Amino acid sequence: MGDLDLLSDVSRADLLLACRNAQGHLYVVAQARPHSATPLYPEVMVGQPVPASDADLRWWQRTFSPLFVHTVSVRGASVARQEFPVWGSAGQVIAYVVRDAYWLQHERHRRRSRVFQWALLAFTLMVVRGELRGGENITPFGEYDGIVYVSTDRRILYMSGIAAELYRNLGYRDSLIGRRLSELDTVDHQIALRAINEREAIQLQKQERGHTYIYKALPVRGQPWHLSVLRPSAARRAPRRSRGAFILVHDATERLRTEAELESRISLLHEVHHRVKNNLQVIASITRMQARRAENEETRFLLNETVNRIMSVAVVHEFLSQNDKGIINLSDVAHRILSQVQQGLIAPEQQIVLRVEGPSIWLPAEKATRCTLVINELVQNAIEHGMAGLSRGTIVVELVDHGDKASIIVKDDGQGLPDGFDLTTHANLGLRIVSNMVERDLGGAFSISRSEGETRAVINFPK
Repeated sequence: MGDLDLLSDVSRADLLLACRNAQGHLYVVAQARPHSATPLYPEVMVGQPVPASDADLRWWQRTFSPLFVHTVSVRGASVARQEFPVWGSAGQVIAYVVRDAYWLQHERHRRRSRVFQWALLAFTLMVVRGELRGGENITPFGEYDGIVYVSTDRRILYMSGIAAELYRNLGYRDSLIGRRLSELDTVDHQIALRAINEREAIQLQKQERGHTYIYKALPVRGQPWHLSVLRPSAARRAPRRSRGAFILVHDATERLRTEAELESRISLLHEVHHRVKNNLQVIASITRMQARRAENEETRFLLNETVNRIMSVAVVHEFLSQNDKGIINLSDVAHRILSQVQQGLIAPEQQIVLRVEGPSIWLPAEKATRCTLVINELVQNAIEHGMAGLSRGTIVVELVDHGDKASIIVKDDGQGLPDGFDLTTHANLGLRIVSNMVERDLGGAFSISRSEGETRAVINFPK
């Protein structure tokens, strides 16, 4: 099961590992989709019946050719199918490896070199016998990767067109078919030798004349093909010898260069967010100083509210300066906002509890910024109006995840709303800011109500 992905990539075909249930029906227990071709089964097939399972999987009783291919219909498309029995230690068939490919892809494979086809067959049977080692450490083989097959003496017997182009980029203009790897100034010779001698899949990365190439060597071992599908007792008596190795070549130059540039830009973006946060904190400090010097109590209160709004935005930039993905956990932000409000707006003698409830909700930075301001305004409003004149109380910010939507509920057990309160006509500046931001920027809905001694401000919006 662990080697199916690698075999699927090299084969450019979907692989299904199937077993029979108690009723004798074939069900998929593992699957592999190729990275090197368009998958035939993009959906999860594990647990499903084998498509077109009415096809007879006992073909080896009629023919000993593992090259036998027959046509099955999958979703109305003609599919080329091969099956390989997996033998258990007691000599019984315990599973089947089903190889399915679009007929066009199969025809392309048939037109390849006969040497490659026999090598791929030997490699497939080697995987089916469970003899490949180290396959789990090999990265996927992609559509634009090259493949080379070499004999046990490291002579090149087959080279795909993409591989030929990759070697031309290294300065080898002429055909390399028939040449030994030791004649090339690359690492192919060493890893092919190791793979053949150690009988293990090997991968390494190497700088080659300005290019960064990733080489993967897969050993190919086997018996005479006609014995590979017989019962293990017969197969074990046959000589098993090394046939050579596949060398998979991947040019990672552009990807690594792009990753380096991306990492540099992310670092720059982190620095920008960090400096924005610092600048906002400076502005908040200046505003806080002005508030201390203000003689008018209302002016002082308004300046302190402004400080909290500035610090709310600074919190988002602080999280972004530490986050590579540009998404923010709203729960973490809400905790930070309540901590700032506790320090800035609640007098030491007041016993007002601020609490966050609910799961983590991850949002894009822009939406997280709007939600941060909304939470800040609603909590400030609850303190200013709901808790005015009270020495104790509780304010809770509850986060609710509805899947593709989310809710923010700010509730308090304070004085409640004035009689006849109407959000459209009686809202103060803070509530108007919340209403406009929710409807215009978050594309959501905002309501506020009082029931059972609790005031609830509710925001619903798409994530």
